[in-house]
Amino acid sequence: MLENGIKQHGTKIPIYTTPGDFSAIMMYPYLYNIQGEWIGWVQKDKSVYNVEGAYVGWITDGPRIVRQRVNGSNGHHATIPPIPEKIQSIANAPLPPMMSELPYNLIDVLEDAPELLHTIDTGMKKKDMD
Repeated sequence: MLENGIKQHGTKIPIYTTPGDFSAIMMYPYLYNIQGEWIGWVQKDKSVYNVEGAYVGWITDGPRIVRQRVNGSNGHHATIPPIPEKIQSIANAPLPPMMSELPYNLIDVLEDAPELLHTIDTGMKKKDMD
């Protein structure tokens, strides 16, 4: 494990929503949707960024991805890492841990704002087809 509690490279960690739905995979530092497509990454300080380098929130020990309800973006953009290959999803994700309800000032990104973690071929900056 890293000093901040994030497991080392190569381990597929299921990421859940507050109700317990398996919604993403972390293979540190990368995040993938359940189809195995890249949707973002996690930095050592547990900050989460999407494929465009925009700040999304942070990963909790749950593990789930949360952000501030108001002013959730810190306006920070990170340098985009090399684009990883698609991975094979987790066939049988373990049962989710018991998740406590979030305080009102936080939202569960994968449950309440999943569009923030989109694949590289979608999103606000995708060019329209002519």
